[in-house]
Amino acid sequence: MNLLTSFYAEVGKMATDDYVGFTFFVGCMAMMAASAFFFLSMNTFDKKWRTSILVSGLITFIAAVHYWYMRDYWATYMESPTFFRYVDWVLTVPLMCVEFYLILRVAGAKKSLMWKLIFLSVVMLVTGYFGEAVYTTGTGPALWGFISGVAYFAIVYIIWFGEAKKLAEQAGGAVLAAHKTLCWFVLVGWAIYPLGYMAGTEGWYSFVGELGLNMDVIYNIGDAINKIGFGLVVYGLAVAATSTSEA
Repeated sequence: MNLLTSFYAEVGKMATDDYVGFTFFVGCMAMMAASAFFFLSMNTFDKKWRTSILVSGLITFIAAVHYWYMRDYWATYMESPTFFRYVDWVLTVPLMCVEFYLILRVAGAKKSLMWKLIFLSVVMLVTGYFGEAVYTTGTGPALWGFISGVAYFAIVYIIWFGEAKKLAEQAGGAVLAAHKTLCWFVLVGWAIYPLGYMAGTEGWYSFVGELGLNMDVIYNIGDAINKIGFGLVVYGLAVAATSTSEA
C-alpha cells in the first residue's frame, strides 16, 4: 500500500505539459503490460520456443522496472536519468541480441554468434555512456559516439549480410520472415538512439538538439517500440511454428 501511495503521489505531481514525464509513465505501463502478456502466454507454445518468449518477457520487465525508477528520478530532479537508462540498456540490449541466436538455433546457430552479438552490443553501450555521461566536453562525445556507431554497424552487418543472415536463409519460412523483421527493427528502430545521443551531447551535430528534439522523449518512444516490437515478432514466430507443428 505504501508503494502504491508513493506511486500515485508522484503521478499527481506530473504537470499537464510534462511530455517527458508522460512518456516515462506510458513507457513503464506499456512494457509492464507486455511482460504480463509474454509470461502468461509461454505455456501455449512448444517447449523449444518458450525460452524465446521468456527472454521477450524479461526484456520488457527489466525495462518496466527501470522506467519506474526513471520516472521517479525525472519527477524529483527534472533531469535526464542517464545512468539508470544505460543500466537498463546494458541488460536489455544484449538480451535482444540473444533473440537472434534463439530463433536461429533451428538452423544450427552456434553460441559463438550469440557471444559476438552480446560483445558488440556491450561495446556500443559502454562507449555511448562514456560519450553521453563521462567525457561530455570537447571531442569526447563525437569520439565515443563514433566508436559506439562502429559497434552498432558491426551488429547490422552480421544480421543483414553475415552469419546470421545465412542461417536465416537456411531456416527459411517463418524464421526467415521473423529474422528480416528483427533486422529492420535494428536498422530503423535502433537508429532513433543515435538521434537521442546527438540531441543530448555537444558536437558537430549539435543542430539536432537545436531542432527542439528532446533526447528523453526520443529514447522513451524508441524503447517502447523496439522492446515490445521485438517481443511481438518472436511471439508471432512462436505462434506460426507451433501451429505448423500441430497441423
